[in-house]
Amino acid sequence: MLHLKRYFITGLLIWVPLGITLWVLDALLGAMDATLLWLPEHWRPDHWLGFRLPGLGVILTGVVILTTGLFAANLLGQRLVAWWESWLNRIPVVKSIYGSVKQVSDTLLSGNGHAFRKVMLVRYPHPEAWSLAFQTNVPHEVAGSLGPDYVAAFIPTAPSPVNGFYFYVRREETRELDIPVDLALKYIVSMGVVAPSRARPAAGPSPLIDQ
Repeated sequence: MLHLKRYFITGLLIWVPLGITLWVLDALLGAMDATLLWLPEHWRPDHWLGFRLPGLGVILTGVVILTTGLFAANLLGQRLVAWWESWLNRIPVVKSIYGSVKQVSDTLLSGNGHAFRKVMLVRYPHPEAWSLAFQTNVPHEVAGSLGPDYVAAFIPTAPSPVNGFYFYVRREETRELDIPVDLALKYIVSMGVVAPSRARPAAGPSPLIDQ
């Protein structure tokens, strides 16, 4: 029985990740193929192919995203985007949803300095514990009040790193880690199952919070 249980668990370890991966890919492909419905019926691939070929929506989605980026990069496109966002911000419910989603996407995807800057360890939830955190930007108003000795730290929760806590902590009470942000996110999402073999504290003393 012990051998059967071990074989069963081994099979689960193979099929569960594969099944979830295929399910996610199928959902993504289905969502992207839905963009083909934007085209007139006689332009759709299944009309002139005679059958449905999954995945063609990926090409159309990529073209739409690339075209949108190219258009938004010029002066006219920037003005239209600003007008569009201003119009959305006048709608009460849409304003809250769109504003929150845009702030998160700008933080995670933009390369203008507003993304997570580095990975570090902070004392949380008590002085005897360490938590993974991401250093973000300190607003000018806060920096003027606290001074340059404080850094902004976002502490994500596991296994959903989109939620978490936002603190301002003294720089000397943190430990910087020489690992990329995406690797730290893997540690958090996997709840530590992914072994942090690449994580190592940055050079320098190991500061402690005064007890």
